[in-house]
Amino acid sequence: MWKKICQIFFLLIFIGSACAPFNPQKKQIVIWTTLRPVERELLQQKLDQFARRYPDYTFQQLYYQPEELRPNFIISSLAGKGPELVHVPSDFIGPFVELEVVQPLEPFFSQAFLDSFITEPFPANTWFKGHLYQIADRVGNHLCLVYNKDIVPEPPKTISELIEMGKQIARDEDGDGIPDRYALAWNYIEPYFVIPFIGGYGGWILDENNRPTLNTPAVIKAARLIQDLRNKYRIIPKESDYETANALFRDGRTAMIINGPWSWGTYLKDGIRLGIARIPKIDETGLWPTPLVSPMGYMLNANATGKKRRIAIELIRYLTSTEVELEFARRFLLVPSRKDALEKALKDPELGQNELYLASIDQMKVGRLMPVVTEMRWIWDAMRPAYQGIFTGKYSPEEAAREMQRLAEKLIEESR
Repeated sequence: MWKKICQIFFLLIFIGSACAPFNPQKKQIVIWTTLRPVERELLQQKLDQFARRYPDYTFQQLYYQPEELRPNFIISSLAGKGPELVHVPSDFIGPFVELEVVQPLEPFFSQAFLDSFITEPFPANTWFKGHLYQIADRVGNHLCLVYNKDIVPEPPKTISELIEMGKQIARDEDGDGIPDRYALAWNYIEPYFVIPFIGGYGGWILDENNRPTLNTPAVIKAARLIQDLRNKYRIIPKESDYETANALFRDGRTAMIINGPWSWGTYLKDGIRLGIARIPKIDETGLWPTPLVSPMGYMLNANATGKKRRIAIELIRYLTSTEVELEFARRFLLVPSRKDALEKALKDPELGQNELYLASIDQMKVGRLMPVVTEMRWIWDAMRPAYQGIFTGKYSPEEAAREMQRLAEKLIEESR
């Protein structure tokens, strides 16, 4: 039912505008991406190099914000159009597979090729419902503790250390009752950014049958911890969305931030003496927080056939080759998906000695793989209003956990 409703909705409302840019008569191979501008520049260089093999084709990329790419690709693919490839995080797989807008990849790659990708600590390539749907060119995309070495020479290893350090750092210099500097800032009002702490308390958001597990002690304790850091210890800002936290860190008004690898280049460009570490351990459990780890890579449009499909498959092999992955790794501190590329990266004179790179990998080791099931979309939607209600005074952590669970079950039942 959910699939049919989506098909009708997308086709009736959006089909005209979504499909207009794609002309099936043109000899072109198109990739839609969510990559940053600097990464897209290198990707285009690689596409231009690959294009020498097929001088009668053009190879192009088109950028979308993640929340734009998902519906636009579904729309265009259901209409029989769209790009040959999409480069996205692995959590796009669930909705794409359920709506049958991507096709399995295992028929097109040898077992030897697939065995060349890493499987530890996480599998790079993503199988779902018995089929391979994504060939990754990187793994990670995970949150870390990022700190300014000029303020914090050594990062806290536990939450209790963070609190004690925060008491020394957080200052109200003008006496208005509001700290002018914080120990830590991050986008804590967004559910994605609380997930590590739920894992740190021994919980998770789904069980083995993909049912939500939000009304649990772990969720309550994670929410209460953040509430206490805000209200009791006052070492994080009262208001802190992504842009606010980012600005505070860049301006030196917070010593630390929890953020991902997409942000580090900006901080380094600002001249911040940057350090990266694991998010501090939960004293009560002795567990490290578990940020979500997501492979990123290529999926094949269900409409790709014939020579275009053959070229697209060849292009995936090229873009996930050891040489190309290493170039992206060196330029942007990415963790390659190929075994030999990762080995070479760790032995590289620059990467292998880069403390930011090694610390990022160290944080990734205690993360948890991003679920790719469609239920995740409804769980995010269910978590957001109740979890954010904790910080407006609408809910206690216990009430928020119950409401998150109730709404998640409702959305999943209605959508299924």
